[in-house]
Amino acid sequence: MRKIVVQMMLSLDGYFEGPDHDLSWHRVDEELHGHFNEHLATMSAFLEGRVTYELMEAVWPTADQDPDLPPVMHEFAGIWRSVPKIVFSRTLQQVGPNASLRTAVDPDQIRALKDQPGGDMTLGGADLVETFRRLDLVDEYRLYVNPVVVGRGRQLFGTADSPTDLELVETRRFGNGVVLLRHAVRRSQDPGT
Repeated sequence: MRKIVVQMMLSLDGYFEGPDHDLSWHRVDEELHGHFNEHLATMSAFLEGRVTYELMEAVWPTADQDPDLPPVMHEFAGIWRSVPKIVFSRTLQQVGPNASLRTAVDPDQIRALKDQPGGDMTLGGADLVETFRRLDLVDEYRLYVNPVVVGRGRQLFGTADSPTDLELVETRRFGNGVVLLRHAVRRSQDPGT
């Protein structure tokens, strides 16, 4: 069964973006970007909300044509183009190549996707993450905690209204001080199994 994996950068105080959508405090260097590439290249799909999709689509389809960008960014441009994308939006009318559009999150359709063979799927976009979390569709969180306190902005779990039980399965410290906290979602097992 394929897993749905949330991969997000966070501040120490739990923000994924600062005021006015500021991401300048994200500490992505070549080592961390290489790690992202290694992980994301194995994905069978990127599941994204409209905002995340539009931000990514504005840069990555042609980023490897810029000779001034480092090789890890050129590599990610190829990953972006090759991995299929499923975009969730009620306002977009069309999406680019290698992408499909859905107007709502249907839990049965998502579970059917998870039952298909292939690599895991990564989930992006804070609102979409919260919808998937609320519907118990997320299997793993890969949270990259940056050594910075932002103080205000948007928190990843700021609207969560119920607990999600997690198990820490991996930690890793990168040279730039970012720490990966990888958690699997714990689900109650049916007593009959």
